[in-house]
Amino acid sequence: MIVFILATLIGVVAGLRAMMAPAAISWAAHLGWLRLGDTPLALLGYSWTPWILTLLALGELVTDQLPSTPSRTVPVQFGGRVVMGALSGAAIGSPSGSPTGGAMAGAVGAVIGTLGGQAARANLASAFGKDQPAAFLEDAVAILAALAIVMVLP
Repeated sequence: MIVFILATLIGVVAGLRAMMAPAAISWAAHLGWLRLGDTPLALLGYSWTPWILTLLALGELVTDQLPSTPSRTVPVQFGGRVVMGALSGAAIGSPSGSPTGGAMAGAVGAVIGTLGGQAARANLASAFGKDQPAAFLEDAVAILAALAIVMVLP
């Protein structure tokens, strides 16, 4: 059961920041916290993968601050978050033999994170009077949640 909870939570992270979830999962696999060696997702633990995904996650943190960045609910953005949530959830489920269940939980979490994150950020931006502090707070939540999730992996 804990595997599906963690897969859902990493999906929520993907809903907040699409690349944060696979970057965290990749580091967990690379460091040996998540055993993916004999699964199709083993590439997440290869030596260069966490670095590449980390650069993409950092790029996303920067581009999220730009006014030209599209809403997270446009189809391409939304779909990307669901795919990254499913991928990250599948990785969490793989060592226990539940990659499909993990993927489904991660996808559900990504939908929750996308829609819930948008609503929370809008409320925070309204309270702050501008979006940037709300965006930074959302970044911090995504980073800390991703770290906490990979640190408690079974």
